Amino acid sequence: MALNQETIKNLSTLARLRLPAEREEKILSDLQSILDWVEQLKEVNIDGVEPLVSVTEGTAPMRKDEVTDGGLQRELMMNAPEEIQGFYVVPKVVK
Repeated sequence: MALNQETIKNLSTLARLRLPAEREEKILSDLQSILDWVEQLKEVNIDGVEPLVSVTEGTAPMRKDEVTDGGLQRELMMNAPEEIQGFYVVPKVVK
């Protein structure tokens, strides 16, 4: 794909970038180099290569899905400045 100054101006407008005129030539050159590199990737033979879902092949260990009460109420209530019947007491925030 060939780029020109008009394409650079259009891209900068779409990206909402204010490009100084003296930088347009450098940006044009850089973008053309990137596009040339992408074109080179099309030459790579990928026949028989499966698409990746993840770069790691491992799976996360699964735990049994069980409902519990946690069994930690006493330990958690040790952090509470005040409690009533096993619940935190907090200041009223609605007047």
